Amino acid sequence: MGNSKKKTESNVLVQGSILAVASLLSRIIGLLYNIPLTNIIGDKGNNYYATAYDLYSMLLLISSYSLPLAVSKLVSVRVSRGQRRNAYKVFKGALMLAVVSGGAASLILYLGAGYFTTKVFLTPLSIFALKVIAPTIFVVAVLGVVRGFFQGLGTMMPSAVSQIVEQIFNAIVSVAAAFLLYGYGERIGAVLGNSEEYSAAYGAAGGALGTNIGAVFALLFVGFLFLAYKGIFKRQMRRDKSRQRESYGDIFRVLLITIVPVLLSTTVYNISSILDNSIFKHVSALQGYDANDVGIWWGIFVRKYKTIINIPISIASAMAASCVPSLTAAYAVKDKAAVKDQINSSIRFIMVIAFPCAVGVGVLASPIMQLLFHDSSAISAGILRSGAIAIVFYSMSTLSNGLLQGINRMSEPVKNAVIALVLHIVCLLVMMFGFHMDIYAVVYANAIFALLMCILNAMSVKKYSGYRQEIVKTFLVPFGASIVMGVVVYLLYFGMDLLLADAVSGTVCNAIATAVAIILGAICYFISLLLMKGLNREELLRFPKGRLLVRIAVKMHLLK
Repeated sequence: MGNSKKKTESNVLVQGSILAVASLLSRIIGLLYNIPLTNIIGDKGNNYYATAYDLYSMLLLISSYSLPLAVSKLVSVRVSRGQRRNAYKVFKGALMLAVVSGGAASLILYLGAGYFTTKVFLTPLSIFALKVIAPTIFVVAVLGVVRGFFQGLGTMMPSAVSQIVEQIFNAIVSVAAAFLLYGYGERIGAVLGNSEEYSAAYGAAGGALGTNIGAVFALLFVGFLFLAYKGIFKRQMRRDKSRQRESYGDIFRVLLITIVPVLLSTTVYNISSILDNSIFKHVSALQGYDANDVGIWWGIFVRKYKTIINIPISIASAMAASCVPSLTAAYAVKDKAAVKDQINSSIRFIMVIAFPCAVGVGVLASPIMQLLFHDSSAISAGILRSGAIAIVFYSMSTLSNGLLQGINRMSEPVKNAVIALVLHIVCLLVMMFGFHMDIYAVVYANAIFALLMCILNAMSVKKYSGYRQEIVKTFLVPFGASIVMGVVVYLLYFGMDLLLADAVSGTVCNAIATAVAIILGAICYFISLLLMKGLNREELLRFPKGRLLVRIAVKMHLLK
């Protein structure tokens, strides 16, 4: 039994690591193409793009975002019981649902683009980007079902590779289309007397086109894999001796029962961005802030700040997705020890990553903004520095949502998110009306929302799984090692900056100092973590390239 538990836990971490690495690579690709994209369309273009993307994301959430997780969960349960025919029916039923819901959402977004951009967000020129991105919902809905099917079978590889394929095509098309359409918008704007605004708006539409094309190529990739695997799965179906046969009526009922709580949870969890956008712009207008400044602030917050902090957060999303099928299977057979082991290992993994990322981003806020976006403004660095702690809170809350879904407590994240959302809005309004904190009110309110979700979800996980959170090794040791790393990074960066200031240009100096500080900071964190006994040999082996890390640690006399 002990070996079985270890094997299951190890498999969860392996599959989670595959998806986490792919998500990280996808985020890095996203970050890399965002640099030229931002340089092309500017902060105004970022505002238009972000407004369109927020609306797209919300309609995607409502229509089909929860389908992959539901398919993964339901397929996993049926395969574990030997019910291959029923598992395939789940896939076909979900596919039909995706076509209907994704198609309807795309039409609503396309036809209602004028109303949403003008009345709700006071950003009328984002209509071009919104109309371009609207059909993507249909593509992503179908794509999600196929990914969920493979995840339910216990393999994250198709999802992982398709994410990278999606981002590569997204990057190429986004930058090329933004460049071409920016020039077109300039010419249109010259005729209409507003060249700067129209060039940014059309450039944002080019960025949105990349999202669409990337999703199409990812769908073609997983579709090809599915067709290649279909024959094998059908042979397995013919050997299915289980007597239970579910009708499509049963499948749709179970899908809806599974989807609705997840849908409510993710919708409430993510609607904060839509509400923040609308509240921030309307309140800022009431307070007399210049509309141009408001648009620039929002562009920085959404397309620079969020892009950077979402890189480490994506690891938590990947771990949450990979945990659900195995956690559901362990919970279904009432293997309490396996459930607790998986919860513990997942949280430990995330905290070891999140703490150093938060501290590093906080310490190197301005250098990172200069390196990635050539932005040395105080407002950009201030936003990133102030919101760095949200990396820890969002990583933990994202993971805990997945953990609760894995133990069949899908309504808990919904209740917790509603409570956190209400308090989030109250905090946002108080900070804007009471303290006139402009964009910083949004930054702090977002961090508060994620923190509340962490606390409420942790209480729910403890209540329904019996899991008791270990504090020292999970939180205090990674935090302590991160603080040591932060001090070293700070000294390294400013030391290198002083050393190279007269030798090379400011841009090159910043790039070298930042790169050296990050690399040596990561090494310092690794050493500090092992010296503080934050990880042992067995735990380190479960990480990506674990064997290599163990060999390095042994050579450095950090492990025996």
